[in-house]
Amino acid sequence: MHAGHHYTLKEVLLWTRREIMGVFVLALVPTVLYAGLGWHWLAMPWVPIALVGTATAFIVGFKNNATYSRLWEARQIWGTIVNISRAWGVPVRDFVPPLPAESSGFADVRQQLTYRHLAWLTALRFQLREPRAWESMTQAANAEYSQLYRVTERDGSLADELQRYLTPADAAYVLSKKNRATHLLGLQSKQLKELADNDHLEMFRYFELVRQLTALYEQQGKCERLKNFPYPRQFATINLFFARLFVCLVPFGMLQEFEKLGGHFVWLTIPFSMLVSWIFLTMERIGESTENPFEGGANDVPITALARTIEIDLRELLDEADVPAALQPVNNILM
Repeated sequence: MHAGHHYTLKEVLLWTRREIMGVFVLALVPTVLYAGLGWHWLAMPWVPIALVGTATAFIVGFKNNATYSRLWEARQIWGTIVNISRAWGVPVRDFVPPLPAESSGFADVRQQLTYRHLAWLTALRFQLREPRAWESMTQAANAEYSQLYRVTERDGSLADELQRYLTPADAAYVLSKKNRATHLLGLQSKQLKELADNDHLEMFRYFELVRQLTALYEQQGKCERLKNFPYPRQFATINLFFARLFVCLVPFGMLQEFEKLGGHFVWLTIPFSMLVSWIFLTMERIGESTENPFEGGANDVPITALARTIEIDLRELLDEADVPAALQPVNNILM
């Protein structure tokens, strides 16, 4: 997400410069033909173009409202994950006895359960950053802008990340599965059952911790729904077609309108057509860049930073000293 006051005009113009060049050509050609070569038959009445513009405005507004809802839902889901993670860390610290862990790499079983939760967060965010065919990060402008910040899940390896939190046996088991996050919660449930079966965990405390695992499964499922079901393609398609149709028609409708002001005013068709077209295309691009909140774009929910916040909280609950620092924005972008 953008963590500054707002995007600067320079950043927006840089991001949309390809559209600006395109609408410049679309405005220049008919204006030159109309004013320079006298092709007055190119002019179109403004009323039907305005009707197309009205329909385009409605459909663009509908899409932007829907994509914002997807973004805000994703943020609410991860806010809930933050809260459940804390509600997991405190009972693990207070309910689970300090028994020896399965591996010498952990201080006790409480640390192992906490670190496995951090591994779940890691696996989940890596899964959510996997590309999908409908996502827009492969577009030239988005790929270019992504060079200004770092997406940890693209630059790093899940296997390397999991080694920080899991035993070698657990890491090998999880990496052999397709949905790694699901199986990490399964390992949590398995270890809790072993503790309860050996009378190390009272049943009502066991059920409370299992309830937190169930809640985490629910939030993971919500994330996967947003990740794997895009904004409906039929609406995205009609939005794109309407916007491009309107942009192509705008200069033809403005020719006569500016000619009414005087002979040379017809050349104002170029800048004003560009302005109107740029507004509609930029609105369409903003909606497109908002509809996939986990794709690794500059407007994503900052799941990497939120996962780091959770890690800090849980490791401080264990009174660890070497707690990592919170992530900071890079060029105002926080991932």
